[in-house]
Amino acid sequence: MRVRRAAERVGEFLIDTVGEAVAELILGLLACVLLGCLALVAYLSWSFSPRFSIAGAGLLSLFLAHGAWQVFRSPSKGRRRGLAAVTAAGFTATAVAALFLLFYAADCGCL
Repeated sequence: MRVRRAAERVGEFLIDTVGEAVAELILGLLACVLLGCLALVAYLSWSFSPRFSIAGAGLLSLFLAHGAWQVFRSPSKGRRRGLAAVTAAGFTATAVAALFLLFYAADCGCL
């Protein structure tokens, strides 16, 4: 009985370990793909038109700055509506993607 229980626990441990290793591999691969896609978009936009790239980066910065201001300012009564909700959601999604890349693309062998 004890041997069976020990064997089951070792089997569960091995399954958990392999599952975590596979999940780490998949997340690292996704981070490398996302980083590569961002670099490709930057390269293609710059090769198309450097002026539009700089203007687009400026507009994106304004969009994210407004979203950050909406997220971190003191809460007002009610919900955010319209542009405020869109910019707050955009900033939050960008922050989550940046944290994802910080944690998983740092180990990326493609750099």
